[in-house]
Amino acid sequence: MSWLIYGLLSALFASFVAILGKIGIQNVDSNVATAVRAVVMAVATLLFITFNGTIGHIREISMRPLLFIILSGLAGAASWMFYFGALQQASASKVAPIDRLSIVFTLVLAALFLKEKVNLGMVAGCALIVIGSVLIVKA
Repeated sequence: MSWLIYGLLSALFASFVAILGKIGIQNVDSNVATAVRAVVMAVATLLFITFNGTIGHIREISMRPLLFIILSGLAGAASWMFYFGALQQASASKVAPIDRLSIVFTLVLAALFLKEKVNLGMVAGCALIVIGSVLIVKA
């Protein structure tokens, strides 16, 4: 599968996170819900790599990549905690567009830390994302 199909499937399933999470956190502490979600994700991921035969590759990860994978996991956990906290206080249709501002943050951080090139089209796209997010939240 191409990166675009993976990306679209990621976006589709991310929308389910908002909808199912919003339903699931009713009368449940958002931090507890996030912990349950994390356990389910860990088990599902371990099952996936077991069945596709790549679980043995875990031992092949050297220290530097492992450090950054761990840091990425911590950032993801923080993101989930704040996401579910926001869902508990606001509608999914308002939280999701704000969460998607991560696209803008990612572009800026990728330019700064990964030295990825930024062009006018990317800046314009980010501006439209910000405008769109503001319009959705204010609607």
